[in-house]
Amino acid sequence: MAVQYQCAMSLDGFIAGPGGDMGWMAGYLSPDTSAGDLMAGTGALLVGRRTFGGDDPHKGTEHEGEPYGGGWEGRQFVLTHRIPERPVPGVTFVDDLERAVAAAREAAGEKNVGVLGAQVAAQCIEAGLLDEVYVTVLPVLLGDGVRLFSHPGGRSVRLEQLRTVTTPGATSLLLRVVR
Repeated sequence: MAVQYQCAMSLDGFIAGPGGDMGWMAGYLSPDTSAGDLMAGTGALLVGRRTFGGDDPHKGTEHEGEPYGGGWEGRQFVLTHRIPERPVPGVTFVDDLERAVAAAREAAGEKNVGVLGAQVAAQCIEAGLLDEVYVTVLPVLLGDGVRLFSHPGGRSVRLEQLRTVTTPGATSLLLRVVR
């Protein structure tokens, strides 16, 4: 079981467009066996608050608001300092990174914890809690937006390439964080 940052990225390194826009991905959403394998191997999600409440590449479809466009089901743990008053079914709001990761690991069982959101992934790296990065590179240049990782002046983090999957229109990389 790994704590695994899971995302799609433009070739110029953005996971969302300006203002967190995810609409750019709509043209790249298609059946993909590597995505199916990724979802099947994910037992729980650790999600950033901005990602949880943000834009959705499935906006306007029957799967809007569902993780991976309805392709995944399970428990979600949202890391936030603003816990809502009303509960959300299947979602636990947690205000501490280490407690959130521990709860997600427990819920995931023998499967991976999928991390969604650049800030949460960066926090996991800084805390030594991120094991892997699974990034699908899509053939588009966005020019601006939310970077895969953005920490000017930050430390170097070595990654080891474990697997590369190339499908029509995308290349997915599985990388292990070297400690």
